[in-house]
Amino acid sequence: MLDVSALPKVSRSLLRDEAYERIRHAIIDGSLPPGTPLRDADLAEQLGLSRAPVRQALLRLAEDRLVVSKPQSYTRVAEFDAGDVRDAVRLVRALHELVVREARLSARQIAEMRAANERFREAVAEGDVGRAIEADDQLHDVPVRACGNRAVAATLDRYTPLLRRLEYARFSSLPAHRSVARHEELIDALESGDEKTAAQLTSTIWTDLEALLEDA
Repeated sequence: MLDVSALPKVSRSLLRDEAYERIRHAIIDGSLPPGTPLRDADLAEQLGLSRAPVRQALLRLAEDRLVVSKPQSYTRVAEFDAGDVRDAVRLVRALHELVVREARLSARQIAEMRAANERFREAVAEGDVGRAIEADDQLHDVPVRACGNRAVAATLDRYTPLLRRLEYARFSSLPAHRSVARHEELIDALESGDEKTAAQLTSTIWTDLEALLEDA
């Protein structure tokens, strides 16, 4: 018989983080569209959690500008704000340029990026938005991890969702097929140690997202 007393309890911080990640993903992929009212009791019931971690998650999402709230009045999914997204694009682009200049990738990490780009190519061909964005995240995350700058990683984790949310909404307008080729060029530059070319390609890749703002 299992001695449950030997099992550690799940901490409140883990519950808060779980609530945060699930609600954030639902906002990013459009399952919770802009303007959707967010009631902590309803969300807690859907997630199978108490209201406390959900309330904490909503406060954090408000800091991320994915949720807006007015005390004693409303809490809802934020509308698209072109200014916020444009600021996020510029910050994310600059940080990724820094990353590819500083990262030193191993052969295994280069292979990991190529595998992610192949998954990206397949998802784009099939029109699978979720898989394409997931593969794109995995590709760009390799040099971020290789760089080892935790401040950069934390900042990207906070601001990249603003961009991904726009991509989900406007994926049909994104030149994704062109991104496959640019990814390959970026990987080749990183493999050869060509920091300048890698930074230029990185700038182009993230700048393309600004075009989506015209239709947002």
